[in-house]
Amino acid sequence: MVAKRIALARARKAAGFTQEKLAEALRVDVSTIANWESGKSTPVPIKRPKLAKLLNVSSSELEDLLSRPSPHSAAQLADAPSTDDLRERLQRVELAYNTAPSTSLLATASQNHGQITYLQSQVRSKRERRELVALEAESAILMGQLVWDASQRRDHQAPRKYFEQAVQAARLSGDSVAEAYATLRTSYLSLYGDKAPAEGLAVAQRAADTAIDASPALAGLALLHVAEANAMLGQHRQCDQALDDARRQLDRVHAVDMAGDYLTSAEIDRMAGSCYLFLGLSERAEAILRPVARELESKKKSQSIVLGNLTLAYIQQGELHEATRSLHQTIDALETSRGGGGFTLAFEAGRKLAPWRHEVAVQELHDRLFTLIATP
Repeated sequence: MVAKRIALARARKAAGFTQEKLAEALRVDVSTIANWESGKSTPVPIKRPKLAKLLNVSSSELEDLLSRPSPHSAAQLADAPSTDDLRERLQRVELAYNTAPSTSLLATASQNHGQITYLQSQVRSKRERRELVALEAESAILMGQLVWDASQRRDHQAPRKYFEQAVQAARLSGDSVAEAYATLRTSYLSLYGDKAPAEGLAVAQRAADTAIDASPALAGLALLHVAEANAMLGQHRQCDQALDDARRQLDRVHAVDMAGDYLTSAEIDRMAGSCYLFLGLSERAEAILRPVARELESKKKSQSIVLGNLTLAYIQQGELHEATRSLHQTIDALETSRGGGGFTLAFEAGRKLAPWRHEVAVQELHDRLFTLIATP
């Protein structure tokens, strides 16, 4: 069942637009606007900032308009997908997250999220409502990740709202693992979006404290970001201490740890490499990141981040040939994954290659980076 976006249509009319005029302003076909409002499709991320401006709403308010389904009749509710259907759809998107571009997953995830939150407000069974609240937390975390990735980590407001929704839902359902993970995702916005490592450190530590009893794996992952925040602040000793604490959590991971896949030796090495790069220890970072890049071949989003950091390590050492080769590999991974973190590092590396901008190899890379950002 497709949920019509009546609130989106109302916002368009309130802003003084017909479907034709809004389509003209956005340079899309009028059928595109009709499909957005009927729920058949969702605006691509590149169109959302202008759409929000034309409708006189914030980016987070626009996300609400896109994810909020219209009221349904009792007959329509009877035809709505079951909790199991919604969970299965969510799991399919989660499985695709590491290999598919976030932009390609956003429409499906957004529609599913809207149906989860709507159905939760309609069901009368307390058991089913509890299940849907827990599902809402998981779905809101995924939506925050997808929106942030799709915006290439430029939109911090809408993802933060999703993570706050996830924390609230997780607390209602008593799911400390989901609460910790949503909190940890919020720390990413501070660390990599707002460039506020002190704030990110505090939030990541809170995530670790929340997860420590329920999920050693998630607590360890949070501690890795505590380490990285300390590295950003130039606090070498505290960084190493947090890395050691994370390694100890790896030994505590048990077979039923719900976040067991999040903490691995490869993930610890990936984050350690990033830490040493922030601390200016580029040779040490390089030695760690090279084998990790090969190990993450099947996880293109994570691999693009590792390759981006490896490129920066080579640049710090003045190794132009290795830096250009590594950046080509980063772009190869990004062409598949379109991962936001990899994008940020690739373009940072491109800027830091400016002293060699007259080199043919660097010019070729700048052309590839331009094509990458120009490709939806």
